[in-house]
Amino acid sequence: MAYRFLHTADIHLDSPLKTLALRNPELSHLIGLATRRAFIRVVDLCLEEQVDALVVAGDLYDGDQTSMKTARFIAEQLRRLHEAGIRTFIIRGNHDALSKITTELVMPETVKVFGPSAEAVVIDRGAGHSPIAIHGLSFAKPHAPQSLLRHYALPIPDAINIGIMHTSLGGSERHDLYAPCSVADLQQSGFRYWALGHIHKRSVVEDAASVIVMPGMPQGRDVNEDGPKSVSLVTIGDDRSIVVEERPTAVAQFERLAVDVSAAADWTSMIGEVSSGLHQLRASVSAEHLVARVQITGSTDLAWRLRRDLDLVRTELETRGTLIGNVWIDKVQTVCLPPGSVNSRSGAAGELATIMEDEVTRSEGYRQELRAIAEELRAQLPAELREMFGSDEVLFEEILAEIARDGSAEVMARLRREKVD
Repeated sequence: MAYRFLHTADIHLDSPLKTLALRNPELSHLIGLATRRAFIRVVDLCLEEQVDALVVAGDLYDGDQTSMKTARFIAEQLRRLHEAGIRTFIIRGNHDALSKITTELVMPETVKVFGPSAEAVVIDRGAGHSPIAIHGLSFAKPHAPQSLLRHYALPIPDAINIGIMHTSLGGSERHDLYAPCSVADLQQSGFRYWALGHIHKRSVVEDAASVIVMPGMPQGRDVNEDGPKSVSLVTIGDDRSIVVEERPTAVAQFERLAVDVSAAADWTSMIGEVSSGLHQLRASVSAEHLVARVQITGSTDLAWRLRRDLDLVRTELETRGTLIGNVWIDKVQTVCLPPGSVNSRSGAAGELATIMEDEVTRSEGYRQELRAIAEELRAQLPAELREMFGSDEVLFEEILAEIARDGSAEVMARLRREKVD
């Protein structure tokens, strides 16, 4: 008799929107509800597959949420599993360590929320079947600079031991270190399966002794969480073999699209090439909705007009996206250059561009003024939007530099005379 469970993590239910909140209201509404809809799909999948359990490896919530709407939604979904006889095992990660929902919400008796001390739940499956031992540990604070592995109990003899841990492993881009440990440490722990969470990108490591899975998140929230999102359906056989299946869950999938328009003869053909790129991308995405960030590249006589009239390009692509079906435009960018402009800045326009880039935008006075404007704007934003200017001083300075470069290019685009198509 196989033991089957669904493994997910980093759902971040009802997490606040960032940049999308300032753009298309319809898109903001779609993404604002996407984490809920993805979690409903997770529960639906549990019911369809008739699994024994749902395992949530941290960050079910996002930050110190206290919304009772979120609490009621979670209770309703877990009740669906309870009524079907499916158990739920949850640990708290760095984002939901502060959440009052976990401690105040009354869960069905089939839901186990592990506390700050390591525990093991042993499931007796009857004669002839190895028991299942599920080990879990939540952290009470949002920071865990040391490995938590040493706090877990030793594997229970004769049982199939499953560990649930929220960890950054050895570290990953865009993720803070949280309870770091190595894959080798987990492989040597004696646990048959490690259900991990924290890193939003999927990874699977298998050897003869163990299977270590970071399922990624079931739903991305912005373009920095691009690509397909999924959960893991895990089947443990009586012979202790493990089969891990990836199952898609995302309602909306974020993707970056770069289109080279060097061959475009005019504005209409340029729009056609970018639209064709959107068509091809849409065909490759299985999620119900595609949210694309488009970057137009190449060497073209349209370079300056593209930068000047980028808002018109976006409007045109939004229309094309509607015709394609459920294609949303997150942002349109251009890095196009006029033919022969690379490493060449001749004439008055070239001299002006050089002065702006090499002298004006790099001067301390300019940077101080830009910094002051950005800080004033950031102070007026809601707390959940302030990371638009970076989460630390280094990122803040990088974003300011990008703003300065874009501003210079925008000025040049508006000064340059355009040929009429």
